[in-house]
Amino acid sequence: MRILVDMDGVLADFERGFLEKYRKQYPDKPYVLLEERRNFQVKDDYSEELQPLVKAIYQSPGFIRSLPPIAGGLEALCEMAVLGHDLFICTSPLSQYDPCVVEKYHWVDEHLGRDWIKKIILANDKTLIRGDILIDDKPEIKGLETPSWEHILYTQPYNQHVPSKRRLTWQNWKEVLRV
Repeated sequence: MRILVDMDGVLADFERGFLEKYRKQYPDKPYVLLEERRNFQVKDDYSEELQPLVKAIYQSPGFIRSLPPIAGGLEALCEMAVLGHDLFICTSPLSQYDPCVVEKYHWVDEHLGRDWIKKIILANDKTLIRGDILIDDKPEIKGLETPSWEHILYTQPYNQHVPSKRRLTWQNWKEVLRV
């Protein structure tokens, strides 16, 4: 089975990394706890006045590379590979792609090793990528094509409102994927 796995919000803890840096850099500014997030884009949970500060955090050099792994994700990915699944990290760059793109490669190299670099697919439109399953935290994935994959939603507080999707966490992935 070909399994495509998103990076930010699924393997790399974008939310925790963002909130820690935001609170450290702007200790006097209001912030939104992860449990209170309601929008996929972190900036959309902040006032217009604060959005430039939010963007400055996640667009800053070193941000993507420094994200902590989501607990259990790297181990699950390696176990899926051992089970014989064809795995790819299918990730979209930020619209402000510099330094995001190169940092995604560094993150994968540092957390999974050099062999995983050739398994990175950078795509703004994931519907163009063929696979059986896409594990992604984005509630709705649109593009030019009808996807060949089933979207399995990686559970995050900001996607709890999405109905009728198969959901996965790194604690229940074996049951959800039936492996």
